[in-house]
Amino acid sequence: MLHHLSFGVADLARAAAFYDAALAALGYRRVFESETAIGYGVEDGKDKFCLKLRAQAQAPGAGFHLAFAAPSRAAVDAFHAAALRHGGIGNGAPGLRRHYGAHYYAAYVIDPDGHPVEAVINTPESTGIV
Repeated sequence: MLHHLSFGVADLARAAAFYDAALAALGYRRVFESETAIGYGVEDGKDKFCLKLRAQAQAPGAGFHLAFAAPSRAAVDAFHAAALRHGGIGNGAPGLRRHYGAHYYAAYVIDPDGHPVEAVINTPESTGIV
């Protein structure tokens, strides 16, 4: 349904440091950048998430959050740790959220501009047994 999503940020360098680290843990990277915007995704020129420098940037109100897909539970853990190291505020440590499903493993943070973000995987954890 969604093609991409953008967040307005007050300080592009600060936001980029946060998202470079947090999204790298999930396998995403910068796919374009300019003086006023940075896009993230997996393929050059095809951003799925974009930061846009805006003087009046403001996070949406209660009820809003953005969930990024994670490839593994370890990636969720790494996302949370990287986000906290780069200016994020913890909003829910990594772990199972059984009220969302038997395999819903997520971590929650608030980014430096006040946007609530999540990393999640909702599949059974691999046992390593083939």
